[in-house]
Amino acid sequence: MAKVPVNKHQPVYQMPTSPLAVKTKKFALDKKQYVNIAMGQLWEQQKMWTLVPLGLLLVNAILGITGVYPNIWAYIVIILGALLYVGFWWVQFTGVTQLEQYKQLFDKYLYEIDSRQILVKTNPKEGGIMQWEQIKNAYRTKDAYVLIMARGQFLHFPHSVFNSEHDMRLFERILKQKNLLAEPKEVAK
Repeated sequence: MAKVPVNKHQPVYQMPTSPLAVKTKKFALDKKQYVNIAMGQLWEQQKMWTLVPLGLLLVNAILGITGVYPNIWAYIVIILGALLYVGFWWVQFTGVTQLEQYKQLFDKYLYEIDSRQILVKTNPKEGGIMQWEQIKNAYRTKDAYVLIMARGQFLHFPHSVFNSEHDMRLFERILKQKNLLAEPKEVAK
């Protein structure tokens, strides 16, 4: 990076850019949208575990119907346990939106995306670099692209942040070249 002095007290670094980079408008992730996407991501990762409470409810129903062990409390405990688990994760993701240390997740950034890296910029001359290896997978919804890094960590690019249709197609082509883009899916809001 080339150092470009603005004033003697605060150095500013010029980020390298590519002519084939997709440049977005400056935007921020909405806190409510963060919670919704994070909960949807959690559901996708753990939906197979819904079989556990359903199986326990079924076993309890069979035991109750046959008269071997009639117990209404098992239903309550199983349902309450499942609701507490979902509530725990909802509180975790909502807490992220309230804590000062995660404030930068919801700041406005510019992005320059090319096949080498993703530049995350606070302004045209300052920012950081994110490598493609950090992205585990990606998917496209009807109105956005979501790049997943880990549970509760993702980049959300609404279609409205791209400067043109060409930029969106180029971004999608980069994702496909990196073998990250899954088939389009509908996500409830």
